[in-house]
Amino acid sequence: MAEIPYLMRGIRPIATESSMLVSSSRYLNDPRLRDWIATHMLRRSGRDRPSPSDSLILSQLLQEIQDLDRIEALFTAERQRNPALDRWFSAGFISTFSKEDLRQYPPGSIGHRFLTYLTERNFEIDLVARWEPKTQYDYFRLRSAQTHDLEHIIGGAGFDYVGELVPYYMRLTNLFKHLDAELAGETSVQHILGSTRIMTRAILHYPQTWPTVLETIERGAKVGRLSAPIFMMRYEDVLHLTPEDGRKMLGVHGAEEVDTSAASAIWEEIDRPMPASI
Repeated sequence: MAEIPYLMRGIRPIATESSMLVSSSRYLNDPRLRDWIATHMLRRSGRDRPSPSDSLILSQLLQEIQDLDRIEALFTAERQRNPALDRWFSAGFISTFSKEDLRQYPPGSIGHRFLTYLTERNFEIDLVARWEPKTQYDYFRLRSAQTHDLEHIIGGAGFDYVGELVPYYMRLTNLFKHLDAELAGETSVQHILGSTRIMTRAILHYPQTWPTVLETIERGAKVGRLSAPIFMMRYEDVLHLTPEDGRKMLGVHGAEEVDTSAASAIWEEIDRPMPASI
């Protein structure tokens, strides 16, 4: 025993008749997710593979990997002890406003800032097509998709890749503040994997961005800890207000507006030329 390094003690080989890799983790067991993690945690941010596509692929994978029946049961149990969550699901509000509707809001308002972002990038309101929610988790995911860009504004984040860490960590802290830990964990898988790829690539390939990355994580986590349930907020009700006034009305606290575009330009390799086509 003395010859075994202290940190290696306790390891027990486990026999199996399986001819494939198998573990007690549904995430480790999926070869597609192992490939996603190896690829997007370690790669550079080449312009031939825009980073937003990482998130969409991950979301699609998790829909097949996670135990959706268990998540439904957790939501049902949470509604029984969480009246606010039960009212939120019962209301079932789904946003239907259009890009054109945003033109009514004055400069300086949340709605005007959102419109500017969409116009500058030639985006539509729905970056992912809306779907009809059939389950509680479907509805949770739909509202999360509808409010994500507005969480950038409310949280003081820029619409750039380092800025993405603010809404990621708003959720990663806020969900655990307002939901049972198991349910918070299940609804945080996308956030932890999506945010960690930004962090690992910063350290591996763009270390000059790390101080900004770390500070941005801290800002998002602060907002999540101090605020009311972010995932249930109806941002559509404050589009006419300034971000500061909208935060007060919604119960969002601790937000700071910080420009992370310079660090994001490095992280996204914006100035690096596109590879030649073959």
